[in-house]
Amino acid sequence: MAELLSFLILISAGLFLSELFKQFHLPYVVGLILAGIVIGPFGLDILIVDPTIDFLGTIGLVFLMFMAGLEIKFSSFRKMIGSASKFSAINGIFPFAAGFFIASYFGYDFVGSFLLGIIFVSSSIAVIIPVMESQGLMKLRVGKLIVSGAILEDIFSLLLFSVFLQVLTPTTEIPLYLFYIIVFISLYALRLLIPKAREYFRTIHGNKSAFEEEVRFILVVLIGTVVFFDLLGMHAIIAGFFAGLVLSDSIKNKILLKKIHALSYGLFIPIFFIIIGSQMDVGVLFSGGTALALIAAVVCVSVLSKFISGWVAGKLNGFTSRESILAGVATIPQLSTTLAVAFVGLEMGVIDENLITAMIVLSIATTFFGPILVKLLARRCTEESSTAH
Repeated sequence: MAELLSFLILISAGLFLSELFKQFHLPYVVGLILAGIVIGPFGLDILIVDPTIDFLGTIGLVFLMFMAGLEIKFSSFRKMIGSASKFSAINGIFPFAAGFFIASYFGYDFVGSFLLGIIFVSSSIAVIIPVMESQGLMKLRVGKLIVSGAILEDIFSLLLFSVFLQVLTPTTEIPLYLFYIIVFISLYALRLLIPKAREYFRTIHGNKSAFEEEVRFILVVLIGTVVFFDLLGMHAIIAGFFAGLVLSDSIKNKILLKKIHALSYGLFIPIFFIIIGSQMDVGVLFSGGTALALIAAVVCVSVLSKFISGWVAGKLNGFTSRESILAGVATIPQLSTTLAVAFVGLEMGVIDENLITAMIVLSIATTFFGPILVKLLARRCTEESSTAH
């Protein structure tokens, strides 16, 4: 009964508190994190994260990364791979160095500093894509290149995180180079086989409108892929991301996508974000001293390093000054990959509560202000492009 009570508190907070925070025009995810802070041990202390809730949070984390992978359409940026690679390299290397330096400055060891560098590489481009689409930027080269570059940054940061985990806590006796050869061959094979298996499944079923069966098929593929890569020795969040990549170009039915989205963001993913919020020690924000300085430094350095490197990457790709500023601002938001990697780092003891609090503050700040700034700049970039043509 205690497990049901904890679950009731969890889903009630996700339903009512997040809606309350939305009245202040806060993004949905920010509302969920704040809901977790309210009911967590540093708030009202009414949420008990027992093994059942912890398991649901892990499922939510896997679904979060699965949806992140599912949103990546390789076919959409295949023609821009060269320019996108240059953009992502510039927009990733400088933030990595900045994150490593900040963590080292505040006394974290090489492992913790390296992990913060990895976190700084990622960019949650999904946060600002709706704004860019509404402003017509996704039809322009600048919009396509920003999105493509940010996608490659996320992929690279997760691959780097995977290598980081294998070096830190090896889960396979296979040599590292051979391990990743096997992983990429497996990914390619799954990308070829899963669409055929899906078509075969639909043929046997004989009813192409039976979306419930297709949703169950997708779930089997997701969990099966995660288990498969887990057996190879890969962490669940990276396996979930790869499962999304494998299915990204084969799921084209909008109704099916909406059902998967509803299942993910309606139940499992909110649980993860609420649990993340419950990990935040709000008292640190009012304590002053080193902890508060760490949070301020992480937020400021992450924002500045992303903005400057994005601006430089834009300039080197032939953007105008305004488009380059947009490129810098658009890559600032940190959310899914940031919190996923930080949460795993906390569980492993690589980072502490102060740094996870800094990551949560960074995510809240950048996902709130990022879309607002992008909207302001996007309108001017669109007008500038129309005038030029």
